[in-house]
Amino acid sequence: MRGWRDELPILLGVLPFGVIYGALAIKAGLPPLMAQLMSCIVFAGSAQIIQTRLVAAGAPGLIMIVTGFVVNLRHALYSASVAPHVRHLSRPWKWLLAYLLTDEAYAVVITRYTSSERVPSPDFRHWYYFGAGMALWTTWQLSTAAGVFLGAQIPESWGLDFALPITFIAIVVPSLKDRAGMAAALVGGLVALAAFGLPLKLGLIVAAIFGILAGMIVSARRR
Repeated sequence: MRGWRDELPILLGVLPFGVIYGALAIKAGLPPLMAQLMSCIVFAGSAQIIQTRLVAAGAPGLIMIVTGFVVNLRHALYSASVAPHVRHLSRPWKWLLAYLLTDEAYAVVITRYTSSERVPSPDFRHWYYFGAGMALWTTWQLSTAAGVFLGAQIPESWGLDFALPITFIAIVVPSLKDRAGMAAALVGGLVALAAFGLPLKLGLIVAAIFGILAGMIVSARRR
């Protein structure tokens, strides 16, 4: 319940994001059931939106797979960060938590795990992760369904897509507590803008690499 509660503020930005995906999926020609199943199986908002646009453009299946893979490569970084905290769990638990690993869930969970405040013991810490992940999963399914059935009635002038960058800004800013983190965020953001036009959304990965390197260099110089 604590994990669920800590995820709630972020869900305000997830709701319109899910509605956008659902509406785009229907406009791209996906049947409602398939659009909803993509949210259940893929469960990755940015990848789902990109995939629906590729469907609408008639892109080959291989291009869709490669693009989705590249866009979600950032989850490898999340996994490496979370791994020490879930190493003791059984494989079914690891599989479940891997499925629930998203940007928003990671931000809440890793902040809690690395906080100087008192946190649950390792034997129960994964329940916090599970609660945060399920809060996001449930919200994503409901908002997707709303977009599938109601999205076509929402005027494009509302500009709901603003909710996505605002959500990520709200996630990142509170965690910038030292120079290394600030350098990583600044360099990563600037490179993401500069590399926005790269094919297959490779700009995301390039920005992540440059951001990590910037943080490492600043941290090493301070030591």
